[in-house]
Amino acid sequence: MEEVQGRRGRRVQHSRKPTLVICIILALLLAGYLAFCAAATASRTIYPNYTVHGVNVGRQDVAAATDTLAEKLPQTKLDVFLSGEKDQPAATATYEELGFSKREYFADLAQAAYDDCHSGWFLTNGAHYLQSLLGKKDTSVPMDVDDAALETAAATLQQKLAVAKQDASFQLLTDKGTLEITKGQDGREVDKDAIVAQLKEVLSSSNASSITVDAQAVSAKEFTAQEISDQSSAEMKNAGYDSATGKITPEQVGAKFDVSAAQKLLDDAKPGETISVTADIEEPAVTAEELKSVLFRDVLGTATTHVGGSSARISNVKLASRSVNGTVLNSGDVFSYNGTVGQRTAAKGYQAAPAYVQGETVDEIGGGVCQPSSTLYLACLRSNLAIVQRAAHRYAPSYIEWGMDATVSWGGPDYQFKNNTNYPVKIMATYSGGYLTMKLVGTKTDGSYVKMSKKVLSTTAYKVIHQEDPTLPAGTHKTKVTPYTGYKVQSFRSVYSSDGTLISSKLEDTSNYKVRDEIILDGTKAASGSTSGTTSGTTSGSTSETGGKTETGTGTKPETGTDTGASGETPAAPTTPDTTGDEGYGA
Repeated sequence: MEEVQGRRGRRVQHSRKPTLVICIILALLLAGYLAFCAAATASRTIYPNYTVHGVNVGRQDVAAATDTLAEKLPQTKLDVFLSGEKDQPAATATYEELGFSKREYFADLAQAAYDDCHSGWFLTNGAHYLQSLLGKKDTSVPMDVDDAALETAAATLQQKLAVAKQDASFQLLTDKGTLEITKGQDGREVDKDAIVAQLKEVLSSSNASSITVDAQAVSAKEFTAQEISDQSSAEMKNAGYDSATGKITPEQVGAKFDVSAAQKLLDDAKPGETISVTADIEEPAVTAEELKSVLFRDVLGTATTHVGGSSARISNVKLASRSVNGTVLNSGDVFSYNGTVGQRTAAKGYQAAPAYVQGETVDEIGGGVCQPSSTLYLACLRSNLAIVQRAAHRYAPSYIEWGMDATVSWGGPDYQFKNNTNYPVKIMATYSGGYLTMKLVGTKTDGSYVKMSKKVLSTTAYKVIHQEDPTLPAGTHKTKVTPYTGYKVQSFRSVYSSDGTLISSKLEDTSNYKVRDEIILDGTKAASGSTSGTTSGTTSGSTSETGGKTETGTGTKPETGTDTGASGETPAAPTTPDTTGDEGYGA
C-alpha cells in the first residue's frame, strides 16, 4: 500500500509541477506588467514611437515635443491627388501653407499627445505604453483650423491643380511658306470649396497624409483643316480704309493648302502638338503700317466740266455729285455710279429736267446726272484706273470731249470702274462757279501720267426736215427737234513716264454717236383760216472719214474751263445746242 501510495504520491507530486510553473510565470508576468504600468504611469514623457501628423515626438516631454513639432511640422508636406491619378501627386501643400506656424498650435498638439498617453487608468496606461514599444502610433489629435488660412491655401492649390486649356491655333509663316497648326489641348479646373472640405477632413484625422479631389475637364476649341482653310485661304488684301470709322484696316495674307493632307496630320497629332503644312502664300503689297504715311497723299487725276442748262438740271448735277463725293474704294473694289447715287426720285430731291428718252428730249426726274458720271469717267482715265463698264451717250455731248463721256440711267447703263492700284482711292467732287470738278486722290508710286486723245472715224451729217404746221401763221418757222451730227470716235489712253517717255498707248473705247435730224415747222395758217401743207426734207451732208489723234488733257493736272473742244476738234454744233438732256440713252 505504501508503495502504491508512494507511487501515487509521486504521481501527485509530478502532476502539480507544471501548474506551479505556469502560476509562477503568470505571477512574474503580472508583476512585470504591474511594474510596467507603474513605470508608464510615472512617466513624464510621451510614450515611445508616438507621432503627430507624421512627426515623431516619442520619449519627449511636452516642452521638447513642442519644439520638435514647431521645427518639423510646418515643413511636412500633404500630397494632393486627382481622382483616378494615384501614381504621383498633382500638387503638395505644407502645414505652414495650411496656416500652422504659430507655436501655440504645436504646444497644444504636444499636450494632446501627452494626454493621449496618460489619460487612462493604471492598467490601460501600461497597455498603451506596451503598444507604443511594439510599433509606431499616430495619435488622433485634431488640429484647430484657421479658416482664413485654409481658404488661402485652397485657392493656391486650385491654381496649382488647374490647367489652362489651349485652344487650337494656326499661323502663316510667310518666310517659310508653311501653315503651322497647333492642335487644341483640354484643360482642367477644380472646385475650391471641395479642396477646403478635404483639407478640414484631413486635419481632423492625424493619420492622413494626402487628399484626393475631383477635377473637371475644360474642353479646348478645335479647328478642322477645312475651317482653317475657310479662314486663312481668303483672297489676299492690301491694307485699306474704313470710311465709317475713319481708320485704316489691316492687310490680309492669302494662303492655299491641301486640306485633306492637313486633316490627316491633325488627326495623327497629339494634343498641343504643332504640325506644319506647305502653303501657297500671297503676301499683301501694302501693310497698315506702310499705308499710314501715304494714305490719300497724291492726286491721281482730275476733270472739270461746265454745267449748263436749267436750274433743275444744275440742282440734279449737284445732288448726284454730293452722293459720289467722299466715296472710298480700297484696292480691288469696283465703283458703281448707279449703286452709289441710287435711283433718282423726287423724294430724294431730284427735279425734272431735259433728258434723252428713245431719241427724244423730254423732261425726266434726274435729268443731268450723266454729267457727274462723265466727268468722273474722264478723271478715272487720267488716273489710269481700270474701267469696268461705260456706255457713250446717244448723241455727242457738248460739255465734254467726244469719247470721254459716260451715260447712265436707272435700270439702264451704269458707269463702273475698279481701283486697280494697291492703295485706297477717294473720289472728291466739287461744284463752284458753274463748273463741276471730279478729283481722284490716292497714292502714286511713280511719276507716270496719262494723256487722252481721240480719233474721229466718220461723220454723219444730219438732215433738215421741214413740216408744215397749220397752227402757225404762214411765213413763220419753229424748230421742233434740234439736230445732232453723228460721229464714230475712238479714244486712246497713252501713259507716259515722269520724263515724258511713252510707256504704252492703247485703244480705250469706241463711241458711236447717232445722228438726229433737225425738224422745222413751217407755218401755213392763212388769214382766211384755210390751211394746206406738205412735208419735205433735204439732206445737208453725207458720211466722211477723218483720221488722226488729238490730245485732250494731261496727267493729273486739273484743266481750267470745260473739256469741250480741248483737242482742237470742234463738234458740228446744232442750230440750238442741247446741253441739258443726258439722263436717258435711247434705243
